[in-house]
This record gives sequence, C-alpha cells and structure tokens, in this order.
Amino acid sequence: MKLDILAIGVHPDDVELCCAGTLLKEIQSGKKAGIIDLTQGELGTRGTKETRYKEAADAARIMGVSVRENLKMRDGFFKNDEEHQLQLIKVIRKYQPDIILGNVLNDRHPDHGRAGHLINDACFLSGLAKIETFDDAGAPQQKWRPAYFFQYMQDWFHDPNLVIDISDVIDLKMKAIEAYATQFYTGAAPSGDAEPQTYISTPDFRESILARSRMLGKRIGVKYAEGLLSTKVIGMSNLSGVILNET
Repeated sequence: MKLDILAIGVHPDDVELCCAGTLLKEIQSGKKAGIIDLTQGELGTRGTKETRYKEAADAARIMGVSVRENLKMRDGFFKNDEEHQLQLIKVIRKYQPDIILGNVLNDRHPDHGRAGHLINDACFLSGLAKIETFDDAGAPQQKWRPAYFFQYMQDWFHDPNLVIDISDVIDLKMKAIEAYATQFYTGAAPSGDAEPQTYISTPDFRESILARSRMLGKRIGVKYAEGLLSTKVIGMSNLSGVILNET
C-alpha cells in the first residue's frame, strides 16, 4: 500500500497531539495517510500497553487513517543506531510516502528529539540503493526517499516554517486526543482517574493544546492551526494554496 503521508510518533498519542489536524485535512482532501508508533508507550505513568493499543486504534478510526503499526521499540531506551534505522527504513520503503511527519529534533522529552533524529536519518538512508532491506515475504525492497520530512512541535515551541489551517477539523482532532482516556483529561470520568495525575492528564494541558492552535491560527488569520518545521527549503508549484490575510 503506497501512502501519500506517513506520520511517525515515538509514543502512541504524539501524532494526535501534534499533527492530527494536518492529517485530517489531507485525508479529507482524498490523500491516503498512515501512522507508525515507534514504541508502545510502556513507560507512561497512566494506563498500560494494552489500553494504549486500544486507544490508538480508536484514535486511528476517528482520523480515518489507512494503516497504523507499532514497531515495539523500547520506550525510553531505543537508539538512533543501525538496528533501529534499518527497522524504520523497511517501513518507509514499504509505504513509500511522499511526505513524512515526525517528532521534532529537540524537545523536553528526550525520546522526542532522539526519535526526530532517527526519523530524519532513516528518511535519508532509505534513498540509498546499496542499503539492502527485505519485506515480510523476503523480497528485496526498492529504495525510497520522501520528498519532505516535516517535524511537528510538541512541548517546546519552535518557530514553524509551515502553518496549516485546521479550523474546520479542530473538533475531530480533540476527539482523537480524547480517545486516550487513560492519558488525558476528557471532561468525563476516565477509567484512569484513580491513577496518579501527570503533566498531561490535567485540564490545563488540554487547554494548552487549544491555546497553541489559536496562537498559530492568529499568525495566518484563521481560528486554529498547526505548525511544522523543515530543515529543507519548502517548494510550491504555485501560490494557489497560500492563505491571503492581513496579518
């Protein structure tokens, strides 16, 4: 299955928090998108591996992604080394995405930045023909390099290169996030209420997601937006996709 866009997150819920709006917009426009979770989020304070799998599947259905896989790298201790790069290269060559969305290169959580560098390196190495990988049936894979790797923002703010209007899908984005009832405040009484409160399980954290989206939206004259970063110059075939506003 060839995908137009592949979103990669080190923990289940990274994609929902940071770029679900962008994915929803692209899916609604007819693009085919998928999600890869690098780890099972097994070190998370709340919930379990099993609940995270169910929540990830529920969120995927809300967003309408075509595929979601978990690579079961070791949460907290995976490395940006040859073994993990080859594991990710196989996935990139399997789905041949034109665009990859992934973790930012520098963030509060060390897993985020390490994953961002792993994704960045795998995107480049996947385009080298002399690196051999094989699919699940043992057939050689063809080289493939995505046109762009866009990094989504997580905890720390970074000045984005690209801002996407998500005003018409913000409610669906929040529903995808709320699918992780053991992790986040949903306004209801989640099964994880008896578990310790964490940085991300409070109402304030939920409000911070909306506040950042409002702030980014203001930058381009819309209500809600998401920001993406790129180390590569962004090219456009024409100006038809540019939002015209007075900001």
